[in-house]
Amino acid sequence: MNGDQLREALRDEMLGVAAPPQPSTDGMLRSARRARNRRRVIRACAGSATAVLAVAGVVALATPDGGDRRPPAALPQTAPSPDDSAEPMPTGPDGLPQEDRTARAGTRYHKAVLLLDQLVTVVPAGYTAEKTVSSKTGKETLGTHEANFTGRADGAELWSYMASVDVAKGTWKGRLLTEVHTPGNPLPTEPCGLARAFWGMGGMGGECQPMTVGDATVGVVVRPGADDRFDQWAAYRHPDGVVVFVAQGAYDRQTSASPLPFTARELATLAVDQRLHLR
Repeated sequence: MNGDQLREALRDEMLGVAAPPQPSTDGMLRSARRARNRRRVIRACAGSATAVLAVAGVVALATPDGGDRRPPAALPQTAPSPDDSAEPMPTGPDGLPQEDRTARAGTRYHKAVLLLDQLVTVVPAGYTAEKTVSSKTGKETLGTHEANFTGRADGAELWSYMASVDVAKGTWKGRLLTEVHTPGNPLPTEPCGLARAFWGMGGMGGECQPMTVGDATVGVVVRPGADDRFDQWAAYRHPDGVVVFVAQGAYDRQTSASPLPFTARELATLAVDQRLHLR
């Protein structure tokens, strides 16, 4: 078949096909209204079913003794911890954000190492700093240290540095610990209020005494309350805003042996000691 014959055949076919009817506006509107009404009915039914299931769930989960066995999602939720916040982590020495709040290299990490070195130097005569096996590495180490990012204030990073060392004298064994917070921290300014803020232990009672060391006033918890992870601790905020906590405690209070390494006043003096004042 040549081109003329093909065009003629196509023309004949087209003439033999009936034209489609013109669309009806009224018909289209009626169809749309029916579809909308069907959707409304479906949503109403679904909402009713959900309400029935919710009531049934509460009834089924209630117990004769008044207990509440609702699933966790139905119970009041607590605020997320700092680690769950969307606050970006600080940049590590490799130029990338830290995986979590703990620095494992770089300047911050080395400041925590320095703090441990300084803590070892203040162990009083007659007491020895003991080596322990690290739970993280399995290696024997003299004390532990840690640097943690705690947030931001006015665009500046806030950090805390912690160092702890086991000490012994005869059969007595215990530990010394210091924790230093960088300027800008939101900790209390009043000496005993500051001391009670240490690890949240002040809310469990105890006795705090303000002590004067030179021009400084130090808060010293001389007797712990219900939370007795330490026997005594002191707290001081330096004029530049750096906060220093120093704590001491026995591991076994049933062991009759030497007294604590420091008296309460010596502990207060140690809190203002420049060796523990990280800048």
